[in-house]
Formats: sequence, structure tokens, C-alpha cells
Amino acid sequence: MAKTFVVTLKRSLIGCTQDQKDTVRCIGLKKIRGSVEVKDTPANRGQIMKVQHLVDVEVKG
Repeated sequence: MAKTFVVTLKRSLIGCTQDQKDTVRCIGLKKIRGSVEVKDTPANRGQIMKVQHLVDVEVKG
């Protein structure tokens, strides 16, 4: 069973760089308090680390 992350957007994207906004959209988040489930891959870990101050991450599985 593969490990997954539940990522929730907790902060607004106002004032963030365009690169951070693009990363949040690429993860699949659209609104504050919106959550998505992503697989545990090196690419997804890098994206989460880039915007770690904007999101909450829970490990599932």
C-alpha cells in the first residue's frame, strides 16, 4: 500500500510569488480549506516543501 499525503490549503495566495501560486495549483488546490490527496513521490514532496508555509500536510496510509 502506497503512502499518500492529504494536503490542505490554509493560507491565502495573496502576496505569494507566481511560482508559489503555480505550485499550489499544480498540487490541485483551489480554495482555502480545500484538500487533496497526493501520492508520496519525490516530485510531490518537493512541491509541498516549496509551499510548506501555506499548507497543512497529513500522512495517510
